[in-house]
Amino acid sequence: MNITFQLLANEYWYGGYSHYGWAQPWGVESEIDMDMEINSTVNQAMPFIVSTRGRYIWCEDGFHIHFKKGTLSIDYHKSEPKLFDGFNTLKEAYNHACAKHFPVKSGSIGLELITAPQYNTWIELTFYQNQKDVMKYAASITEHGLPSGVLMIDDGWSDYYGKWLFSKEKFPNPKQMIDELHEQGFKVMLWVCPFITPDTTEFRYLRDHNMLISTPNGDSFIVKWWNGYSAVLDMSNPDTIQWLDQQLAALINEYGVDGFKFDAGDSPFYSDDMVTYGNTDQNTQSRLWAEYGSKYEYNEYRVTWKAAGLPLMQRLADKNHSWDEHGIQSLIPNTLVQGITGHPFVCTDMIGGGEYLNFHQNQHNLDEELFVRHAEIACLLPTMQFSAAPWRVLSPENFELIKKSVQIRNEYMPLILQLVDHAKLSGEPIARFMDYVFPNQGLENITDQFMLGNQVLVAPILLKGSVDRLVELPKGTWKDRHGHLLEGGVTVTLTPLAGEPIVLELLQS
Repeated sequence: MNITFQLLANEYWYGGYSHYGWAQPWGVESEIDMDMEINSTVNQAMPFIVSTRGRYIWCEDGFHIHFKKGTLSIDYHKSEPKLFDGFNTLKEAYNHACAKHFPVKSGSIGLELITAPQYNTWIELTFYQNQKDVMKYAASITEHGLPSGVLMIDDGWSDYYGKWLFSKEKFPNPKQMIDELHEQGFKVMLWVCPFITPDTTEFRYLRDHNMLISTPNGDSFIVKWWNGYSAVLDMSNPDTIQWLDQQLAALINEYGVDGFKFDAGDSPFYSDDMVTYGNTDQNTQSRLWAEYGSKYEYNEYRVTWKAAGLPLMQRLADKNHSWDEHGIQSLIPNTLVQGITGHPFVCTDMIGGGEYLNFHQNQHNLDEELFVRHAEIACLLPTMQFSAAPWRVLSPENFELIKKSVQIRNEYMPLILQLVDHAKLSGEPIARFMDYVFPNQGLENITDQFMLGNQVLVAPILLKGSVDRLVELPKGTWKDRHGHLLEGGVTVTLTPLAGEPIVLELLQS
């Protein structure tokens, strides 16, 4: 089945896949095919697109959209997409959609996820997580002058998937470790996934109690994913939820774990012919995995389907250590699409890039400039996450610039917290498209700068070797971080100080 719409004059659309924010917006000249039947990306997806001319399209299920020379057509096989119009701006259309289709759910985000940097052990330790090196990593953070924050112990802390207990070989005294980390000012999160290693006690128990996804012939469904082959929890079964609750509660109650990084749950890891308790499809299993984590204040997700409105910290997918759209060029536009699809509590991935193979391949030739620029982007977004130790991979001079980014973040923390509190109630983005705040000023295509709320414009440098950049300045009177005034309504070339993004405050519109 198909429905077709004509684009309006000077109309631009955002939404759908946050992973392709760098290729948006779509306008009358666009020729795009985007298959959203299932979320085929490694990041957040919503069956929702929204227009700068105050229109939006919502569907309860996935669809396939085509933009071609001023025509938008949508193929669908389940529920029918609906066009909603009559709003004046991008902001009005988004807020109506949010209230009607993905209202804010109760729950809260752990405060330190916002107020302090996050430190993930993945790049430094990869699959070789262990108590000694985790403690060494944590000690190095504060020894090098960075503040304590949220410490995420990544994949490899348990013996295998589904046995959610610390490996006794790798972590001889996890309670002591977490107590010491708490004393040092850290919150501690652990990596978990919905997969179960086959041929284990846990697997047999879950299989025999029908808590795993099955195949049509009654066998346990086995998925191939990035770490091998695993059985998969059926998140539509209340017994599965109860079992997982018990596993994670033991980690919280016995060891003092504060929360969890919920990885995987990608829609393609499920099957269109799988058998589940709730007769669910691929996207629904992914959504249920996301909904599950919302009960924990300290959480993180990389990929979700229809998770807008949930109190989740959602990061961008692992980025390459590169300057292109697979690396630093995607950070701002993808973050902006996260926000305009209902995911305000965002993270721009691990600073320098979370694709760990890049760091192994380039460990003697890392681009320090890129690392510093990534920090300048992240410092004025809702969260800021390190993994590769900046004191290890950077020169002393460039490491000082990293600490400067953290200092700038602290200066704007009152505003960030104010916006976080507002987002918890309204669902509004924290990092906003220029057109969201300044409609009808020709800013629809500006996706390399953003508004932090309605008053602060942030324009980091994104090109290698550049010391200045063009900034699209909306109408009004603006003040930079050093007190200089600028009149808006123009494009200006600005040069920030080393270690700083360009930051401008609107004094009068």
